[in-house]
Amino acid sequence: MKYSNPVISGFHPDPSVCRVGKDYYLVTSSFEFFPGIPIFHSTDLVNWKQIGHVLTRESQLPLIRIHRMGPSQGIFAPTIRYHNGCFYVITTNISTNKNFYVHAEQPEGPWSEPIVVEGWGGIDPSLYFDEDGKVYLSGTSSFGSSEPVGIYQAELDIESGQLLTERQLIWKGTGGSSPEGPHLYKINGWYYLMISEGGTEYGHMVTIARSRSPYGPFESNPNNPILSNRSTDEPIQATGHADLVQAEDGTWWSVFLGIRPVGYPKRHHLGRETNLASVHWTEEGWPIIGAAGRAELVNEARLLPLDQSHPWQEKENFDNAFLSPVWNFYRNPMAGSWSVTERSGWLTLYGQSSTLNDSGSPTFVGRRQQHFNCEISALMEFIPNEDGEEAGLTVFMNENYHYEIARALKEGKSIILFRRRIGSLWKVEAEVEYDEPTVVFGIQADDFSFTFSITSSSGEKITLGKGESSILATEVAGGFTGLFFGMYATGNGKISTAPAHFDYFNYVRGEDSKTDLLTALIGASVD
Repeated sequence: MKYSNPVISGFHPDPSVCRVGKDYYLVTSSFEFFPGIPIFHSTDLVNWKQIGHVLTRESQLPLIRIHRMGPSQGIFAPTIRYHNGCFYVITTNISTNKNFYVHAEQPEGPWSEPIVVEGWGGIDPSLYFDEDGKVYLSGTSSFGSSEPVGIYQAELDIESGQLLTERQLIWKGTGGSSPEGPHLYKINGWYYLMISEGGTEYGHMVTIARSRSPYGPFESNPNNPILSNRSTDEPIQATGHADLVQAEDGTWWSVFLGIRPVGYPKRHHLGRETNLASVHWTEEGWPIIGAAGRAELVNEARLLPLDQSHPWQEKENFDNAFLSPVWNFYRNPMAGSWSVTERSGWLTLYGQSSTLNDSGSPTFVGRRQQHFNCEISALMEFIPNEDGEEAGLTVFMNENYHYEIARALKEGKSIILFRRRIGSLWKVEAEVEYDEPTVVFGIQADDFSFTFSITSSSGEKITLGKGESSILATEVAGGFTGLFFGMYATGNGKISTAPAHFDYFNYVRGEDSKTDLLTALIGASVD
């Protein structure tokens, strides 16, 4: 049986994984989106189902009270571990410069309030529970300090969050830039320290060292890196930030991030995605990830039976009293800005003074773009009362890079507009008068563009414009996230008097891109 990478598509970077019996649990970074840290479950490492989020309360993840934060702040790389009947997730809120961890008896939660590790700087914290009862915390050098660049470690009191030893530099890596993403393992009497180097761009790589002691000295693998797709023509690029897990049958696997750039020059807009590869061990006791250290699009599942019981959620009818885990807010949502219970079977949005261009918290509910080729449609009922009130759909990277198609009131006239924000440029590309109370918005996506349209109640379809995906790509917009399809509402500087109601939101996958076609041919789900 074969499977296709990525195993979790769209913006799901910095994966970390643990196994409990036959079950695997995986977390990824979430940055400024809320709730924070999506958590997934699988029984085969290939097919993953999101079971919730780790950080679901503003007390766990304050994002707008540290006021006016920019893009790609918030939650950096988390690590998940299981020990003595308890799950632990440790991470960094870069907006507060705090490293903290939470714990839960069940992966679905509820998760505890954060336990802050005072005196621990840097990012990418990881936990290792040794068999002698000691707990080791590892991470990067502190920002803005005089510490040499490298990986640091200390012993941690897991009950209190207090450091029991001083921070100690244990490995500088192999000479690549930005040594980060450390994980410590004990395998066959050796302590292995696996990290990433080269920065999370096209030179990204995974390297490893080992020692008989958790304090080192650590001996570098003479054949480093053990994973890198740099200077190759592989469809997956920028591979790194890996974690290891041993399956119940004894085989070893690695999850890691990668991107799928398109076009020339190469640009990627889906974000950094979660990939999977098998791990082989050399006679000398060193691991090699993937095909001789390379990540491939199509892979052998080896001994893992594939569980394809997690269907793609194509249609959201907002019939429940809660939003499903695929939905996200941009930073902490303002109280009273949304509801799925006020009008049964509809999502209701109340426009705030913040807009999609602001660094506050706009009224926004979105899900990740996970396929190059897909079609979005949503039925909205919205009758603006005052100039400036608007609501619609957006293709959103951050407050500086997005497209939207919306209904608004302009000089007393009800219109549909198509607008783009590209850096400091902000322009309405098209607008048409529209008087009906409901409208169906459509976004057709392919590898290189988005086409925006509306359909009236009579069935008339009007195309308003087109936007290039490359303009919203990370290589242009910067940051560490990926594109979202979202519903939004705003009063453009004041509270909107008119609610926007969304009856449904459809996300239909296409199968005509290279990756999606391969997935269809081999029959394995990658969502």
